[in-house]
Amino acid sequence: MNAPRTTGSAHPRPHAGIDGRRGQGPAVVALGGGHGLAANLRALRHLSDRLTAVVTVADNGGSSGRIRDELPVLPPGDLRMALAALCEDSDWGDVWRDVVQHRFRTGGELDGHAVGNLLIVAMWQILGDPVAGLDKVGELLGARGRVLPMALEPLDIEARMIGREGASRLVRGQAEVAVAQGRVEDLRLVPSSPAVPPEVIEAISSADWLIIGPGSWYTSVLPHLMVPELADAIRRSPARRCITMNLASRTGETEGMASSDLLDALLDRADGISFDAVIADPTMLEDCFELAEHARRRGIRTVLRQVSVGGGVPEHDSLRLAAAYRDVFDAAFGDVPTDGDDDAPDGAAGNVQDDGEEDTRGADR
Repeated sequence: MNAPRTTGSAHPRPHAGIDGRRGQGPAVVALGGGHGLAANLRALRHLSDRLTAVVTVADNGGSSGRIRDELPVLPPGDLRMALAALCEDSDWGDVWRDVVQHRFRTGGELDGHAVGNLLIVAMWQILGDPVAGLDKVGELLGARGRVLPMALEPLDIEARMIGREGASRLVRGQAEVAVAQGRVEDLRLVPSSPAVPPEVIEAISSADWLIIGPGSWYTSVLPHLMVPELADAIRRSPARRCITMNLASRTGETEGMASSDLLDALLDRADGISFDAVIADPTMLEDCFELAEHARRRGIRTVLRQVSVGGGVPEHDSLRLAAAYRDVFDAAFGDVPTDGDDDAPDGAAGNVQDDGEEDTRGADR
């Protein structure tokens, strides 16, 4: 950022929980980016007001990429999407959610820019502090939780890809890696050891649960385990940890990979970080039972729940995903019926569709 960070940035005002009280539910830190993180936040809002989103800052496409090219700031797109997902349930929150998500459609230079991206960057320039700026935007939106960047400087992602013919090539940029065909052989961040906001370390150290995934696996999920200071905070945290698998795999950056391969890719980068649970949707993943057995061999229990909207559509149902998290938080690991069964947990039955989109689309720019 152009100006030095200030200290003691105010946390957005607390909001009433689902039962009318303030600050209810477990302290949850959700790590990720793009549509996957937004789906998580919409679900977790049903369970807690003590939410912190830790968001990847490597997007280089669309509006965020254009802003990065012009200004020395973090890419705002994924941060904006997380804030929109946390907007309070009121006329105020509904209006501001639509405002920050609105994209200009013009024949000029504003075309494709999201209002929220410009608002966040304006607040950063005014306050000179990325965390204080996000807190202030969250306060304006009535966000039921806090949104923080995973690092204080924009990152780039580089992947060594192996094509179907066995040829190796280097792909640079989150937008490019997310859609690259082939298998990821190696992944690195540039810079490799960025500074992490102290507010992120504090949130992780005081959390009850840490949740990683869903989302674009190599460009939104795994980077959180590759920043040394962030990974060390996750490792040291007394919180329990949950991995949420995507609703679809074997596309783009995860072409040809089974769900157990994705789990291994994450655990291989976890370096001493233990996990307590994995959530997977048996109606979407054909290999979910193989995944569950693979996770068991690696010491992790699996919760198999329908968390999608149904009909084979790779979109999360916020109430079903919330019910799955509730079971994880309550250590209820038994399988339950899916897709409208009367015995499903409260809030899990039915087909309530939210604004979620296919997780593997990656960042929202």
